Amino acid sequence: MAHAIAYSEFGGPDVLDLIDIPTPVPGPGEIAIEVEAAGVNLIDWKLRTGLRASDPLTEPRRLGADGAGIVTAIGEGVSGFRPGDAVVFFGASGAYASDLVVPWGRVLPRPANVSAAEGAALGIPVGTAYQALRSLHVGGGDTLLLHGGSGAVGQAAIQYAVLWGARVIATSSPRRFERVRALGAEPVAYGDGLADRVRALAPDGVTVAIDAAGTDEALQTSLELVADRGRIATLVRGRDAAGLGIRAFSGGGPRPLTAQEQAWRAEAMPVTLALMASGRFSVETGPSFALADAPAAHRAVQDGADGKVTLVP
Repeated sequence: MAHAIAYSEFGGPDVLDLIDIPTPVPGPGEIAIEVEAAGVNLIDWKLRTGLRASDPLTEPRRLGADGAGIVTAIGEGVSGFRPGDAVVFFGASGAYASDLVVPWGRVLPRPANVSAAEGAALGIPVGTAYQALRSLHVGGGDTLLLHGGSGAVGQAAIQYAVLWGARVIATSSPRRFERVRALGAEPVAYGDGLADRVRALAPDGVTVAIDAAGTDEALQTSLELVADRGRIATLVRGRDAAGLGIRAFSGGGPRPLTAQEQAWRAEAMPVTLALMASGRFSVETGPSFALADAPAAHRAVQDGADGKVTLVP
């Protein structure tokens, strides 16, 4: 018997329950994984509360998309993996579990220098950041204003943008400046006077902006500083994007991701793991909780814990 986290009603963290599930068996094209760590993403608590729209609850619903673990069995037609392999997975269904079956195409080998917690921290954050930057054609000659630079998505975006030759100015609280600076960005405090502080840092202007914070200040400052609204995107306030004339990539927006955008999100995983294997990409891990303590993990994420929060079955 395996275990998983599920909820049967929308609400606070305490609606999350530890349940028993049959130990999953892989079908054709699937891989069974013993989960060592599952990433807790912002979208998880938004779905749990009903803040992010989803289908009506008709049965217990599981959570989690990203994780890392050890292969226990492979289904028919799967090659390149064998039991005992350390792997990372993304885009899964119900990753908050002790055991999981994942489609073959969403599983990647985990480099020896990448911990389970680091591997579980990748999926949604790196896919979101990588795709947004690709969609906005960020590269050499750009000055990127990134709102929310110390979060998981923000940290990934800083590293890709710097790697691709852009200058990055990233907002954060002053206590997180050291982390933002270590990744290659120039930190700037959010709050009153943000636009003036950015102008002082970049008197030649800002060419592109990404909102990973979701505040009115982030959107208004981006609109004030970036001339081309086609190079402003929000990852959080998707429902407001059309009215502002800016772009949105998911974040509750009505437009689904295109096939190209989905492909970029998947491409982010092998690219990032290769960078990590060579020591050129860093993940900040945060608090870790037992699977049964999923409510506490969600509270930590909602309270803005530093680093990626993970569950350890």
